[in-house]
Amino acid sequence: MKIAIPLLLLAYYALHQDFWNWTSARPLLFGFLPIGLTYHALYAMGAAALMALLVKVAWPSRLEAWAEKEPGE
Repeated sequence: MKIAIPLLLLAYYALHQDFWNWTSARPLLFGFLPIGLTYHALYAMGAAALMALLVKVAWPSRLEAWAEKEPGE
């Protein structure tokens, strides 16, 4: 997991550079939504899912234990 998470983040960052949608607003999805805007909406949902995965998998539990300690422990 220590290698997979940074690679996943780098791959997702690379997907953000959507140079293939820069020159055209066509095709329109649902008749009004440009493809670039659709791509970024889906990208934002994927970023939220990736952040949820990171919190679940890579969150340092020692920080949680430290924050929940009673004063004086």
